[in-house]
Amino acid sequence: MSEITEIVDNLENRISKLLHKYDVMKQANESLQQELASVKAEYAQLEENFEASKDQIQSLKAANAMLGSTDHKRETKLKINSLIREIDQCIVQLSE
Repeated sequence: MSEITEIVDNLENRISKLLHKYDVMKQANESLQQELASVKAEYAQLEENFEASKDQIQSLKAANAMLGSTDHKRETKLKINSLIREIDQCIVQLSE
């Protein structure tokens, strides 16, 4: 009978240890989930800043070309032509 008691005690100890490990892992998982959410939010903000910076660079290149710089003249001409085409399309749609 004492063997059965020892086996039961041993099982209880193992189950207790497993439950404790489960709780620790659950807390670690929740912590990692929060950290992941934080990193995702930071990444989205950085992506937004990056896109804004790219737009600003394009605007500065165009302004620089309009001020007489020949470095980005071709890009500026293409952008102006693109804008003119868009304006023409808007005029056509408004006149319909």
